[in-house]
Amino acid sequence: MEAVKIRTKNPLGYQPIGHLLMRFAIPSVVSMLVNALYNIVDQIFIGTGVGYLGNAATTVSFPLQTIILALGTMIGAGASAYAAIKLGEKREQEAEHTLGNAFFMLVLAGIIIMVVGLVFLEPILYLFGATAKNFAYSQDYASIILLGTVFNLLGIGLSNMARTDGSPNIAMLSMIAGAVLNTILDPIYIFVFHWGVKGAGIATITSQIIGAVILVYYFLKKSTMRLHISQMKIKKTIFVSILSLGFSSCITQTAATIMQVVMNNSLVYYGDLTSTTGDVALSAMGIVLKISMIITSICIGIGIGAQPILGFNKGARQPKRIKETYKKASSIAVLTSIIGWGVCIAIPGVILSLFGSSDPVFSTFAQRAMRIYMLGIFTAGFQITATSYFQATGQPLKASVLSMMRQLILLIPLILILPLFFGLDGILFAGPIADISSGIVVFVFISKEMKKLNAQIALETEEELGVYNDELVM
Repeated sequence: MEAVKIRTKNPLGYQPIGHLLMRFAIPSVVSMLVNALYNIVDQIFIGTGVGYLGNAATTVSFPLQTIILALGTMIGAGASAYAAIKLGEKREQEAEHTLGNAFFMLVLAGIIIMVVGLVFLEPILYLFGATAKNFAYSQDYASIILLGTVFNLLGIGLSNMARTDGSPNIAMLSMIAGAVLNTILDPIYIFVFHWGVKGAGIATITSQIIGAVILVYYFLKKSTMRLHISQMKIKKTIFVSILSLGFSSCITQTAATIMQVVMNNSLVYYGDLTSTTGDVALSAMGIVLKISMIITSICIGIGIGAQPILGFNKGARQPKRIKETYKKASSIAVLTSIIGWGVCIAIPGVILSLFGSSDPVFSTFAQRAMRIYMLGIFTAGFQITATSYFQATGQPLKASVLSMMRQLILLIPLILILPLFFGLDGILFAGPIADISSGIVVFVFISKEMKKLNAQIALETEEELGVYNDELVM
């Protein structure tokens, strides 16, 4: 087995925080945006080439993709956080073993999801909100997406590990390469070959394969933590640590899946009670959620970029650097979410025009949905970076609670209750109520954490002064 290269000093422990955040967060943001754009690009070309029923099909299939993202993020983020802490403790072999375990877990999870999804595809799609009109499109798209599950998971999980390995640009490169290929192949498959939504699915999984190949090659040939078959044997302590530290990320995406299923079915039911119709409501809200995903993806990328810095300095016991990292990451994410909120509220029509539907009923409802549902999105940056902080610093319970707060504890019940009184509008107003309420809870958690950090910093300062005074006396 090739030994891990041991560095005498890791830059995560001494380089300026602003420089490190730029180095790690920018590639992470680009990677997350590219991941979000896979779905956006599909939706734009499908909307133009197939129509709103094609877009409704991608909305129906979206929970399936979120399940894949949930598992990939859980394994990738959990392994990344654990490896970062071990690197901070100078336990490089343990970090390398974590990489091998994560790889095995990603492949196994991908095979299981693909097989189960293809066998039970029809009932799954109806559960996710498929209608008689959009079922054929949904089946075409989802069946193709499932075939690429292993590669999708490897791309998500290994990109996290590449950042912890000190190579965020590799994670970014893998995503950009896939996105560029997807953007090229989508119009060819949809408009030239006339493959419709199947073509969009084939373009997506081809791109995911390319991204996964780049990352696997990196860990086989170029990385500090190398991928070895011998390190893929599951080690119980690592397995449990990966799952516990990544659980909050999984909860976030799992809650998003449950929310999407509940919302899809609610949109169809209450939409059919109005002149809007369920298929139009489903398609329009699918676009609104994808736009929301762009804003949250930027914030998640900032949080992911901060995690190796937070995790390393947690292991190295440097509270000043931990606090500075969180404050800078949070400030950037908050500014991002406020700008995104302003754009969505001010010019929804311009944004929605990219998706190709000229149907006046669709356009009217889609603009109203964006303005109302996105009213509380300005709180996203603050909440996401707080959850990332707790995850990176080895506090999985707090991270999990905060991850569940918005979607599982607040949003899903609101989607079920408010429409009973306000109909279709109740689904829209559930968004800002959940955003603002969960933001208040997160503020309480992170305020207490900052007080603890301040106490640690004060104690550290006192100890340093004591040592300095002793030296003066001597």
